[in-house]
Amino acid sequence: MWLNESEQALRRDLQGLASDLRWSAVELLRIAQQLRQAGNEVDAQAVQRLCDLFQGDEERLTGYAEEVKAKVISRNKAQ
Repeated sequence: MWLNESEQALRRDLQGLASDLRWSAVELLRIAQQLRQAGNEVDAQAVQRLCDLFQGDEERLTGYAEEVKAKVISRNKAQ
């Protein structure tokens, strides 16, 4: 099925946000490693929890983008 222009934009937005979260999690993991190396395990664990949240959110947004593609979620006009 073809997506209309609004649905294409929605899917791109969702994919873009998911990608942003993925790269943010990668950077936060790097920071957590640096904190561990500096002996700051408490803050490293807090940053790790943020990474876990970001990764879950990224997966959810990716799922929503796939639902847009499958026409489970649709948008009729641009917002």
